[in-house]
Amino acid sequence: MPKPIERVIALPHLRLSVQLWGAPDAPPLLALHGWLDNAGSFAKLAPLLADRWQVMALDLPGHGHSDHLPPGAHYHFIEYVRSVLGVTDALGLSRYQLLGHSLGAGIAALVAAAVPDRVERLLLIEGIGPIGDDGRQTLHRFREALAAPATPSRPLRVFTSIEQAVSARTLASGLPAVQARPIVERGLRDTGDGWQWRSDPRLNQPTALRLAEAQIHALLRGIEAPTALLLAQPETPYLPAAKMQARAACVDEITVSQMSGGHHLHLEHPEAVAAWARAHLEREFDTRPLPQ
Repeated sequence: MPKPIERVIALPHLRLSVQLWGAPDAPPLLALHGWLDNAGSFAKLAPLLADRWQVMALDLPGHGHSDHLPPGAHYHFIEYVRSVLGVTDALGLSRYQLLGHSLGAGIAALVAAAVPDRVERLLLIEGIGPIGDDGRQTLHRFREALAAPATPSRPLRVFTSIEQAVSARTLASGLPAVQARPIVERGLRDTGDGWQWRSDPRLNQPTALRLAEAQIHALLRGIEAPTALLLAQPETPYLPAAKMQARAACVDEITVSQMSGGHHLHLEHPEAVAAWARAHLEREFDTRPLPQ
């Protein structure tokens, strides 16, 4: 399997890494990974699409090989969107296809809402918009986040081997080792005494404020790109079917599909997800079906 080309994008405040599969003159397909994942999340899917598109798998800020935010800064959903827009500007992408998984799907949806003239097609795996707030935990979450230390004080764990890190990721997330490995291998750095996570420990800090569901619906109504949403079956607990259907109904041109498997469908079933992606990237959207 061909290895991707590594590239670094210099934004004014940080440097972000991206892995490139496919010919430079092919239509661009920007891929955004999930929380605490990295571009390695697309290691199995991207080569299956690289014959037709140049797949650009981005390490989001604080993840993978990308820079951490400066001291005193905080990770917020809107800032992820701003960073992605900065990357597309730096790459000179006036029009592009956009693919996101989980956190990346939420970011991708808001990018499509922010610049509808630039996103040609939108592919979402296990997510549409950010995690919302129904108000019941708003005050508690707000106080908890502001009481948390600005910099986590617990030292990073040192693993004696990559295998031990893969096992730890599997234990923490339930992701099988064979699926976790591409993410783990990209997510580690060699300290000389062992292996540590590259990701910013601040990514685990609680979020002070979340958007209300009504606000998320309003943003999703701004998506103009033909959209495809792929959800795991059985459903992921924090992605209940009723909420996903209500959000999908906000998008004019959308098809919603289900696939048996876990949250990382693109790692579990890369060939099937590649077929799903091709079908939606290449089809003509002349109807506006409602989600089933």
